Amino acid sequence: MTKGSYRRPGSRRGPRPGPRRLRTARPRLTRRGRLALLAAAVLVLGAAFTVPVLLLTGGNGGSGRPATLVVPEGQRAGAVYASVDKALAVPPGTTRRAAARAHLELAGPARGNPEGYLFPATYPVDEHTTPTSLLTFMVDTANRTLAADHVRTGAAHNGMTPYQAVTVASIVQAEAATPADMGKVARVVLNRLARDMPLQMDSTLNYALHRSTLDTTTADTRTGSPYNTYAHKGLPPTPIGNPGETAIKAVSGPPRGDWLYFVTVRDGDTRFATSYAQQQQNVREFNANRRS
Repeated sequence: MTKGSYRRPGSRRGPRPGPRRLRTARPRLTRRGRLALLAAAVLVLGAAFTVPVLLLTGGNGGSGRPATLVVPEGQRAGAVYASVDKALAVPPGTTRRAAARAHLELAGPARGNPEGYLFPATYPVDEHTTPTSLLTFMVDTANRTLAADHVRTGAAHNGMTPYQAVTVASIVQAEAATPADMGKVARVVLNRLARDMPLQMDSTLNYALHRSTLDTTTADTRTGSPYNTYAHKGLPPTPIGNPGETAIKAVSGPPRGDWLYFVTVRDGDTRFATSYAQQQQNVREFNANRRS
């Protein structure tokens, strides 16, 4: 069988081109106008990411550190640790070691592993920031998000703990091609769990194999890892990345539907199917597009 041509409920998101930047004429602002605009931008940014971003007027103060650190949605803990090391100009591995000693406020099933709780946002960085303080900030932000009534109610309605909801959200974040697809992907995961079907998600295999790829082989599905959701039913033992608020909301209130499969046939075209025969047809089109 060709790669990715069997039993695939979904395929990971591929890179997408960013929006084009248009050049337009802009009126000149006074100094007071620039300060007002900067303050408004900071307030909007803080609201968008649910993290209070400090108003930094002095650049990096000559410290060589960036004024902020951006944690993208879906980034794995290992990549977050490396970003913190770089942002704080500390030796590689410093933040990973700090995470093991930091006594972070994590759910019991996490067993000290902050994967899933390093909340994607923009965080302030200055000369007083340490790996421990930054990790604590991320985890506290995640806990505030997960404490929201709609998140807890949604998890309970679907028979899950908040930690399980974060795990599902991490899969949704990794698998959905667009934010608009997240709710349907969440429904596929929940439907398969309800029917005691293996999730068969390539994203969990990629996590086990420390990679990111669209291609899954028969040999991959025999990988001896608890994150191999082709071989093991139920959820993987931990989240497989750090989901953002959109993915978490998608798990809390997914749309109704009987979908059991999905595949992104081409950019912007994710097909959701209720039968294996329908999924196979979609996968054939996916493989044809890959070959061409």
